Amino acid sequence: MASRTDERTSGAILEQLAELLESRKQADPDGSYVASLYRKGRGKIAQKVGEEGVEVALAAVGDDPQALTSEMADLWFHCLVLLADADQTPADVLAELERRFGLSGLEEKARRAQD
Repeated sequence: MASRTDERTSGAILEQLAELLESRKQADPDGSYVASLYRKGRGKIAQKVGEEGVEVALAAVGDDPQALTSEMADLWFHCLVLLADADQTPADVLAELERRFGLSGLEEKARRAQD
């Protein structure tokens, strides 16, 4: 059985979600979790990213692959909210990853240290 991800590209899914998150900037915070995060500000959104990161780390050392996938989805979601709040898109992140492709992690760290 094909998954929904097989039917659409990962990039298209990220872009569709990014568009939805952008639209939530105009939504009623009382009826939208994302709109309520935007209203609370970037600090609260960043806090949620941190919390989700910890949950991913905890799930990673557990023995439940589904828990890791679920927590990672939560982390990615909140990262996308943070990007939208900063007027950035998944395409911006993908372009940066593409720029780094082929560089060793040590090379990339050295380049960032020079900036």
